[in-house]
Amino acid sequence: MKSLLIAFTAILMSCASTTTSQQKLSDMQQKAELLVTQSQGGTEQPGFRILKDEKEYLALSKSGFQLVEEGKDPASNYPKFPKDKKVIVYNLGGFRSGSHTINEIKGVSVKNNVLYVEVPAGEPSGGMEIQVLSNPWFVFAVPADYQFTSVELKYSK
Repeated sequence: MKSLLIAFTAILMSCASTTTSQQKLSDMQQKAELLVTQSQGGTEQPGFRILKDEKEYLALSKSGFQLVEEGKDPASNYPKFPKDKKVIVYNLGGFRSGSHTINEIKGVSVKNNVLYVEVPAGEPSGGMEIQVLSNPWFVFAVPADYQFTSVELKYSK
């Protein structure tokens, strides 16, 4: 009888831990927020910087980044600057061809002062491609309590 009770408890605990890990994953997905993504306008080398305030966020359009459409009011054409999160501009670097724009963030985590950002792997396009130089970049927000000194993209399917 004791072994039956122990087996039942073990099964119940394994079901509970499965539910917990799924819950943690969905919480992790909600912690990152993609704000802006562009296929042009970034730097030639990969890198990131943390924006301090909304003024710096709006200044992206003046420094070569194409955050807003020309002739439109910036305040009406961009996502709101989240005040309770860290906002990061990440430059993917320079590419010769293909689409490298980030349109989704699957999850984020911090380990050993590195912010890992999980994004979908790009689908290779078939056939011959025209050589187009691109410098994609994106802006995203993470919880303000995340402490990190570098950012790495993790590509997943």
